[in-house]
Amino acid sequence: MSHQPCMQTVRRSRLIESIRWLDRGCWNYLVRTVCVLVCGILLNPLASWGASSSAPDDAREVLKSGTVELGIAGGFWQGIKFLNHAPSLDRSAVFVLPKLGIIVTDELGAGLLSGNLELAVEPLVAMFTKPFPAEAAGGSWMIKYNLLSFGRWVPFWDAGAGMLWTNLAPRIPEQSTQFNFVLETGPGIHYFLTQSLTVTAGVRYHHISNSDLGQRNTGLNAVLPYFGLSWFFPH
Repeated sequence: MSHQPCMQTVRRSRLIESIRWLDRGCWNYLVRTVCVLVCGILLNPLASWGASSSAPDDAREVLKSGTVELGIAGGFWQGIKFLNHAPSLDRSAVFVLPKLGIIVTDELGAGLLSGNLELAVEPLVAMFTKPFPAEAAGGSWMIKYNLLSFGRWVPFWDAGAGMLWTNLAPRIPEQSTQFNFVLETGPGIHYFLTQSLTVTAGVRYHHISNSDLGQRNTGLNAVLPYFGLSWFFPH
């Protein structure tokens, strides 16, 4: 009888470990599946590029008020030391970034800085590889200014704020809560391959913080270069 509580404890521990293993395995499968789908989406349009409609000479022909953007991108999140916050150099992750946006203004201004404003929602799924395997999921509301004076090239600057869950915390010293907020901003560029399809690339400063809702909140700061495709559908 004296061994029964001990055996129950061992069984409970084994059950918990099994659940954790299944949960980790399901998450890894989900991330791999998303990555495969992203690769398929990225490669399929490029394979048929030659048969596609010709690209516009001027992005203004497509990027008008009411135009919808549907995008997908992949990025590499690398921690940096910023503003004397705790160093996050040993923090790395792979991000998958779907996007749905709509241009909400006509062309603003004149000259090289003329452009229009776009509002978007950008979910994210991420897999941390350093300092240990971990997962993240969330999303941000984004605002973007598209510059329209460069023909098929469309430089832009976007910024956003959102929320993120990650089991990186509380296992790291910077953060004590799994629920966090996100701030991000940076430049990017589109290049029209066809009448609706663009190659998209950019880089962002990316900040993760729990806004002092937990015991620890020195924040995670990173650069996030990304590359992907966007489709534009005029109204």
